[in-house]
Amino acid sequence: LPARVTSTVKNDIYAHIDKDGRYRVNLDFDRDTWKPGYESLWVRQSRPYAGDTYGLHLPLLAGTEVSIAFEEGNPDRPYIAGVKHDSAHTDHVTIQNYKRNVLRTPANNKIRLDDERGKEHIKVSTEYGGKSQLNLGHLVDAGKEQRGEGFELRTDLWGAVRAKKGIFISADAQDKAQGQVREMADIISELNGLSDKIQKLSDDATTANADPADVAAQIALITSRINDLTASVILMHAPKGVAVASGEHLQLAAVKNLQINAGNNADIGVVKNMFIGVGRALSVFVRKAGIKLIANKGAVSVQAQHDLMELLAKKSIEIVSTEDEIRISAKKKITINGGGSYIRIEGSGIEPGTPGDYNVKAVHYGRQPKASEKVPMPEFPILSAVDSSDFCLECLLNAIKNDDAVVEGA
Repeated sequence: LPARVTSTVKNDIYAHIDKDGRYRVNLDFDRDTWKPGYESLWVRQSRPYAGDTYGLHLPLLAGTEVSIAFEEGNPDRPYIAGVKHDSAHTDHVTIQNYKRNVLRTPANNKIRLDDERGKEHIKVSTEYGGKSQLNLGHLVDAGKEQRGEGFELRTDLWGAVRAKKGIFISADAQDKAQGQVREMADIISELNGLSDKIQKLSDDATTANADPADVAAQIALITSRINDLTASVILMHAPKGVAVASGEHLQLAAVKNLQINAGNNADIGVVKNMFIGVGRALSVFVRKAGIKLIANKGAVSVQAQHDLMELLAKKSIEIVSTEDEIRISAKKKITINGGGSYIRIEGSGIEPGTPGDYNVKAVHYGRQPKASEKVPMPEFPILSAVDSSDFCLECLLNAIKNDDAVVEGA
């Protein structure tokens, strides 16, 4: 028998049901006047899937046309056997979009599966906060015109991706979804290959008396965490390149190590200022083609504020001022030595010495009373004796937790 779902609320935007998910209905042949929402007893709805704490229930709103049947023909045991569209509630799948399978709620939450051959796509969408969507396959706009292909996950609000055991983002091909989900053997091989190259450079640096790279930390990260995502890490890879850009700020931060390897060239360009701060030591090692440090404008200042400065070369060292003078000053003493001959300059006098001839060539050689020129020496700042990089907060907290008197690592 035909009937309409009812509600106690006029123009109710939600279903009027009881604690058991049942409805009240108004049978079309019933001409009596009833209080809205009380036209019948509570009536169950027949559904394609149901069970203990699970099932499929898409709530019906007031005014929805339903078909009433009776268990074993008993008029005292009615139930909703089916739900129908009508002239006032038209079907959302018609000849206009008959190739689509659509689940759409009154609030326009939507699951759409388009079966048009060669243009298959799936859309999951909600209207909250503008629009949030998952689009798969042949992507189309509201006019059914293609606007892309593959997948798109988008929202007008915020987005977050979380995975407790790790995340793998890859642009590597895996045709027809064949292969393991975490297939990364080629990627790990690339990482290991670069680590091997850096290890060789590090060994050469050690031989040349430069500080080595901490390659062991890189290898440990790859083998014990990144490989097969055995720890909570993120692995990103693309066979032809990765670009990261920001309209304003871009920050890379690591509580422990930051490792950057390049199998060919590395270019860093900064339009304005660049700051490099190192808490302990900075070691720069070049194996073949040398180092160039050029300032087209502005002064170049190199200081060893509280220790020795060495400038060594196997061949010549050239110091040239193209338009002004060269000044060499020392608070105590200057010694210049070439082939065993020397000049020692200090406050008590000047001492030249040579194992060979001493020749002086001059138009005029004069002697005048003694004189001296005091050169002001710069004062270097004294930094705090406490190095924050030497302080292990985690070690201290663990010691407090374990009631230890000695804090290892702090």
